[in-house]
Amino acid sequence: MDAPVMYLVAAVVVLAVLVVVIVVRSRRRAAARPAGRPAPGRTTESPRGGPHRLAPGDRVRIRDREYAVSGTIRLVEGDWSWVQHLLDDDSGTGHRLSVEDGLDLELVLWTAEPGATVTPGAPTIDLGGRRYTWSETGQARYTAIGETGLPSAGTMRYHDYQSGGDARLSFEAYGEEGWRVARGDLLDPADLTIQPTEER
Repeated sequence: MDAPVMYLVAAVVVLAVLVVVIVVRSRRRAAARPAGRPAPGRTTESPRGGPHRLAPGDRVRIRDREYAVSGTIRLVEGDWSWVQHLLDDDSGTGHRLSVEDGLDLELVLWTAEPGATVTPGAPTIDLGGRRYTWSETGQARYTAIGETGLPSAGTMRYHDYQSGGDARLSFEAYGEEGWRVARGDLLDPADLTIQPTEER
């Protein structure tokens, strides 16, 4: 077998391996993101297009609590993208709403755990009397607007864990900063009511 044929065979093998990796990663993501459970006849859509298009200044009611959107972070990892809206309810506790589209819309309400001493990487993590199991790890590019405490653009690393059907645990590090730890609860879209301040 001459050199050009060997190079061609090697290139085909490398391409096949890349395709397999991409397919496996896509399936893992789909399995790691359970589908939302929309209530019959209910929708999260607002006149401006729903939770994806929330912006600083908008107000959101999640279950029985109202929040103001103080900032928005948009993240992209390969062909996957999602949004995190930072929420303020005057309690001093950090909250955020993540909005992801996969097979279905997924909404998660996150609450910061600034005192947590756990770090990511282990297959399972115990926190607050609950055991979380690793689901995915990655790195994304982000852009930020509003009051986020971040540069307007950069990179973010993350490790995500799950417990049961609805409980989540996340570790995020923006730029060179340390890990931010948060616990999350998967929301039903009917839990969310959007109250935009103005049409955009």
